[in-house]
Amino acid sequence: MRRRQRGIRTFGVVGALFVALVAAIACAPRADTVSGRITKHIDGDSFEIGATEIRLFGVDAFEGRQECSRGGVPWDCGAAAAAKLRELVGNRELVCEPRDTDVYGRTVAVCRAGGVDLGAEMVRSGLALAYRRYSTDYVDEEREAQAARRGAWAGEFTSPERARRSGRDERPVRRAGAEDPAGSASCRGTGIKGNISRDGDKIYHVPGSSGYAATVIDESKGERWFCTEADARRSGWRPPGSR
Repeated sequence: MRRRQRGIRTFGVVGALFVALVAAIACAPRADTVSGRITKHIDGDSFEIGATEIRLFGVDAFEGRQECSRGGVPWDCGAAAAAKLRELVGNRELVCEPRDTDVYGRTVAVCRAGGVDLGAEMVRSGLALAYRRYSTDYVDEEREAQAARRGAWAGEFTSPERARRSGRDERPVRRAGAEDPAGSASCRGTGIKGNISRDGDKIYHVPGSSGYAATVIDESKGERWFCTEADARRSGWRPPGSR
């Protein structure tokens, strides 16, 4: 009987050690991860950990000196994005899982601080966009930020990518009456739908509203997408039920 009890105890100890070992392996960073504290902040989606420059995967934050506007008043959305990333990270150690290497030699990675996905939180705050060119991982977070009018979604902006292409990331790129207000092309497929009825009424539908899913946009007829309600109203569209 005693031998049997000792055997059971031994089996239990071995089993517990095995479970602990499996848990440790599961929680340990993978061999190809980059981990450590940020040694240099660059902007809202890039930084350095030691000698490794990291670019957050799947998101595009407003450029370092890019300006957006609210009610026609410029504000430094690029600086706000950089500050938000610093706030999210604090003094915590990051664990970054590489996904790619970009043309600048940066490691493109999903990074977490204390288990928090930095890319998801940047997009959710409205200070970065889901970078659909490379990933749709954060589209839901972008829709949430847009619906709640967080960050840049509370006003007008040009997408960071378009600002870089125009070479005007140091000044507001959006102008009243511009061909693509607030970078609305970046909201095509996910933004506010500007529909034109048979009677010629211009009605816009926001994501989540009752008429949104059933509304199909035909840009050849002059219908269009908007990033904000302010841009829709400025362009002559109105919400359902208003005159």
